Amino acid sequence: MICADEKPSIQARRRIHEPLPPEPHSRGQRVEHTYERRGALCYLAALDIGRSGHRRPRVFGRSEPRGGIASFDRLVWQVMTREPYASARRVFWIVDNGSAHRGQKAVERLERRWPNLMLVHLPLHASWLNQIEIYFSIVQRKVLEPNDFQDVAEVARTLNAFERQWNEVAEPFDWNFTRDDLAQLMERLSRHEPQLRLAA
Repeated sequence: MICADEKPSIQARRRIHEPLPPEPHSRGQRVEHTYERRGALCYLAALDIGRSGHRRPRVFGRSEPRGGIASFDRLVWQVMTREPYASARRVFWIVDNGSAHRGQKAVERLERRWPNLMLVHLPLHASWLNQIEIYFSIVQRKVLEPNDFQDVAEVARTLNAFERQWNEVAEPFDWNFTRDDLAQLMERLSRHEPQLRLAA
């Protein structure tokens, strides 16, 4: 099972002055707020979620100048040409409804190229159910803050290095949001749906 998405518009911001280390008893380093923009890139990633006790999760990532169908298809190729995915009977790809993989056209495009790939779309406004978002939040905290990079090439190298390190130590996420939790959430939302329609 693969969870995939993209993290667009990651900027390379070169700070005018170098960040300073934390002072004793402080909460963190001191970061200059003035910066120069040095370009932006899109980071696409696919997470094989692994299985507890069987195999580690693994991230396959790539940096592209921009997102879109072609960039997403290159990510799919990057994963699906490797074992065990190339010869697996089925490989489920969990995605949101982003433009690079939205709707039946995306299903047909990808499943035509990769007969063992099954594209599964999350419900609208439920991208938070995709476990790749957990990985992206880790990347945001541990790699992109504070954002102080010379250029987008340095951003890409830093993302690649973190990905390699993460793959060596990763454990499956302790995902405790159950099917019953989802059913309860959907029930609560459906009770408010008529009010939302009236407000629109």
